[in-house]
Amino acid sequence: MLIAYDSRTGNVRRFVDKLKLPSIQIEETMTVQEPFVLVTYTTGFGQAPDKVMSFLKKNHGRMLGVMASGNRNWGEGFARSADAISELYGVPVLGKFELSGTSRDVERFVQEVGAVASY
Repeated sequence: MLIAYDSRTGNVRRFVDKLKLPSIQIEETMTVQEPFVLVTYTTGFGQAPDKVMSFLKKNHGRMLGVMASGNRNWGEGFARSADAISELYGVPVLGKFELSGTSRDVERFVQEVGAVASY
């Protein structure tokens, strides 16, 4: 399964590197020709980044799920970008993680990706 991701500070990139799955860092104008899972960061007060939203306008039809990073200091806004993308595009939230994630976050995500890939 392809992982499409965006990372502002490097935390999402470090998380994706731990997955050992094929991955691409998104660009607003790129088109993805295969099913993918999105991993993104959260910005502002729980919003998805503009670059990610531009990418999804073109590519949401192949997205099978979403995961987001965040900071637990934001309380209910923690990794809220995953919830917003899930609601907008009707895909499941596969998880949320803080900073670059723990080994348990990685294990859970790989299991979730396997589940949506086989569905």
